[in-house]
Amino acid sequence: MEDQITQTSHARRPSGRDAKRAARTARAGASIPFITRKIPYYEVLSEEGLALMEHNADTILEEIGIDFRDDPEAIEIWKTAGADVKGERVHFARGMCRSLIQRTAPREFTQHARNPARSVVIGGKNTVFAPAYGSPFVRSLDEGRRYARIEDFRNFVKLAYVANYLHHSGGTICEPVDLPVNKRHLDMVYSHLKYSDKAFMGSVTAPERAADSVAMANIAFGAELNDPLSGRPKTTIINLINVNSPMTYDSTMLGAAKVYARANQALIITPFILSGAMSPVTVAGTVAQTFAEALAGLAFVQLVNPGAPVVLGSFASSISMQSGAPTFGTPEPALVLYSMAALTRRLGIPFRSGGSLCASKIPDAQAAYESANTLLPTCLAGVNFVLHTAGWLEGGLAMGYEKFVMDADQAGMMHKLLEGVDLSANGQALDAMHEVGPGKHFLGCAHTQANFENAFYRSPLADNNSYEQWQAEGSPDMTKRANALWKKQLAEYVLPPMDPAIDEALLDYMARRKAAFPDSNV
Repeated sequence: MEDQITQTSHARRPSGRDAKRAARTARAGASIPFITRKIPYYEVLSEEGLALMEHNADTILEEIGIDFRDDPEAIEIWKTAGADVKGERVHFARGMCRSLIQRTAPREFTQHARNPARSVVIGGKNTVFAPAYGSPFVRSLDEGRRYARIEDFRNFVKLAYVANYLHHSGGTICEPVDLPVNKRHLDMVYSHLKYSDKAFMGSVTAPERAADSVAMANIAFGAELNDPLSGRPKTTIINLINVNSPMTYDSTMLGAAKVYARANQALIITPFILSGAMSPVTVAGTVAQTFAEALAGLAFVQLVNPGAPVVLGSFASSISMQSGAPTFGTPEPALVLYSMAALTRRLGIPFRSGGSLCASKIPDAQAAYESANTLLPTCLAGVNFVLHTAGWLEGGLAMGYEKFVMDADQAGMMHKLLEGVDLSANGQALDAMHEVGPGKHFLGCAHTQANFENAFYRSPLADNNSYEQWQAEGSPDMTKRANALWKKQLAEYVLPPMDPAIDEALLDYMARRKAAFPDSNV
């Protein structure tokens, strides 16, 4: 720090041209492929506390075990690895899972996007924001709540594509129930590839759907499938594997995980836990169980394909002990998130959690404060892959159009927070203080004029005008402003370029695969 102060004092004060150049550079960074944090991590557990959680997780793995159900191949894989297998229950020697993971799993990896400029590096000090995932319903101010359709899916892919502060296209942004269950994954993957050039997530609802996702990504990436340095297939898809908590992996998730692992595609292994129902009611109990469940799945992936990219996921929320309904934005899940982030850093692989979670049915004050109480800990804790950043309503049952752009706005604010404090000459602004001096204002000085466009985060939704102006504009609340914004974004959307031959090949693959299924909605 002393060297920095000395260098600054001897450097010439930047001219107005220098300040303008710095401001232009900052504005150019408004749309970046991912965030590299420049602030410290927020910790809630001491070294002793983290070691205790690791010890308890190993106790769960050794003494209680994890079920791998209806998958004989998975059981054989564990037997060959030396685990203690009793039927479908697998017990692990202390440190076994950790050793398997640390031996081969990458500390960070690149998920390649169709547009190389939008590829994301997952892990380390990087943060990637992705939309919400899995909702069967959508909600808008115009239509209220209804079942999602493929048109909604395409709309949300487009909204994610144009959002500067969302780095990823996501996966099942909403569930298009107007399409047959056994075919809709093809249209969803195609929508990600066609209407966006950001990285995306594949289907995990059956092994053959995972295989379709890999095949379509391979078509889209064409001759550039292999990494020339490693010789391994490029990672072009990331995929969500949920543990059937407590302490159970089912055949659907295991089957999809094996398909993706063997293709060198990334896997997020996530215990899905509502504390009090699928884990103990305490923070420490939930942390130990989450860590144990994740360790078993992550180690399994490394046995299937050593070196396959993996992410430790944590989705832990509380429930109302009166009704049993999930609750969000409460303190206990934040403590779980902070603890899991620290444990994952010690393990040495990327971490997924967080988002903008809420239980509210509409984008109201409850939705805002619950979402903020989830997103801020997400960023302070150091989550690498943030699923559910934008759109989440009703405990994940609904994807909100207005909520989507409201959450994307908050993601922009988190960009500013994670950038930390600018200590460059322009950031220190000594030239401005020299120019203005005591008793005057900074509004007209050269530094302010050069930086005013990018000086502070500027929300596209918040109303900071006078009461009279707000009233003259019809007194719109946040929801009405958000309604106008998402419609404007869709109206101005421009399709990203795609080679017509690739598009034709994708459509041909979809047609052949759909023809192989009966027309029933199963």
